[in-house]
Amino acid sequence: MAPTLRSAAGSDIGRRRQMNQDSAATSPRLIVVADGMGGHAHGEVASSVAVAAMLDLDARLRGTDLAETDLLGELAAAIEDAANRLTSMAQENAELRGTGTTVVSFLIDGARIGVLHIGDSRAYLLRDGELVRMTRDHTLVQALVDEGRLSEEEAAGHPRRSWLIRTLQDGTRAEPDLFLHEGRAGDRYLICSDGLTAVLDDTVIRDVLGGEAERAAAVSRLIELANAGGGPDNITCVVADLVDEPALSASEAPLIVGAAAVPPTDA
Repeated sequence: MAPTLRSAAGSDIGRRRQMNQDSAATSPRLIVVADGMGGHAHGEVASSVAVAAMLDLDARLRGTDLAETDLLGELAAAIEDAANRLTSMAQENAELRGTGTTVVSFLIDGARIGVLHIGDSRAYLLRDGELVRMTRDHTLVQALVDEGRLSEEEAAGHPRRSWLIRTLQDGTRAEPDLFLHEGRAGDRYLICSDGLTAVLDDTVIRDVLGGEAERAAAVSRLIELANAGGGPDNITCVVADLVDEPALSASEAPLIVGAAAVPPTDA
């Protein structure tokens, strides 16, 4: 029996924001987190559009055998679709120009997992008690670390550590990182917005993921700790376990949290 993914998700406005611009969704085949860019117009629209495009992919694949599916090709097509939607919306409404978001998404076929990442939201793997960061932030500061011009310690306190150099944005071609990951039963995954990682270091994240057996409890605890640390931004996370259990029904409705879960209002 191929392993299957079980997940829980949560999103919180934090302590200092006026609204939640993060969105996330989970299904038996897909998990996604998108962090609308708070310094840009209508980040909540951008994150909702990104999640909607991923959920459309999920719906199209529902009930199909993913064994022959190009997981990375499907994810790339979905992010391109999201970029096109944002561009069309910005062309029709000038207030939406400059709208952007980060995206992290997994498309899952048993132990075979396609990963898409753009921006500074993150994916982590906890395996045998060891926490591994699966993604690299698309920020100026991370680029300087990669070039050896900054240490990890200097980067953590750098005033421009959130300066993004790659995002999903209207009028531009999305350039996500795409890679395949081979999971195994017992793995635990976290995908989250930087409202979590800007406050909690990897040690705290590892301790929570390793110490909370229930996925929903781990999500709640991570959000609680981020708020206790000041909650400077919206906080969104998905905790998912790869387990040796029968697959969930393909018809199960996705769970949606954050901005994407709020019905749009008329202008």
